[in-house]
Amino acid sequence: MNIVLLGYGKMGRIIEQFAVDRGHQVILKIDAFNQDQLTRENLAKADVAIEFSTPDSVLPNIDACFNAGLPVVVGTTGWYGRLQEVKNNCGRSNSALLYASNFSVGVNILFFVNKVLAKLMNRYGQYDVQVEEIHHTQKLDAPSGTAITLAEGIVDELERKTEWINEVAGTQSDMVSTPNQLLIESHRLEDVPGTHTIIYSSEVDDIELKHTAHSRAGFALGAVLAAEWLAGKKGFYSVKDMFDFKV
Repeated sequence: MNIVLLGYGKMGRIIEQFAVDRGHQVILKIDAFNQDQLTRENLAKADVAIEFSTPDSVLPNIDACFNAGLPVVVGTTGWYGRLQEVKNNCGRSNSALLYASNFSVGVNILFFVNKVLAKLMNRYGQYDVQVEEIHHTQKLDAPSGTAITLAEGIVDELERKTEWINEVAGTQSDMVSTPNQLLIESHRLEDVPGTHTIIYSSEVDDIELKHTAHSRAGFALGAVLAAEWLAGKKGFYSVKDMFDFKV
């Protein structure tokens, strides 16, 4: 496949290496310094785009792909408040988009198991639950998109939690959570690619689900696999459509 990379930071460079290793060609790399190359003519030369830019750039990049009829895999988060609008635009332009807060195979297994466990824990009201996420200090958003996906999975399945709230460790906060609120606790430490933990606590024991990323490689490989899956398709997809886990 011919691939366009929209965003060429640390993640973009790792994605490029996986793409090349799997026999693909990266024909265009867009970053803040060559936005003038993001043209319909250039995009039309590709089979698929992989978008890992910034929350400020992601929506214009998606629109550019729609205008060029180019399927786009979106790993940038921070735009989900406009998800329905983007979905509508995808349909109107007869385009294709696949989005995820995290493309790692391991994390997507965690997403699935998290929902199964949350549904099971409706029977056991003695357990409270929270989500903890740890990332490198360069990560701009808190909570992470992955942590939000985990929290929303719990809220969807666990009847006693109706919303999530976020607390960033090390900052002053007078926030007090109520029993119906699910706490996401965010930590920012040097050189941590990403660790996410779901903790169910009672007076007698704790149950933990945990995913620890050793590098960004799992995220990057998953994005290339997503591009291979999306190429040639039409429609609006989430990563759940790609993995399609069942028990």
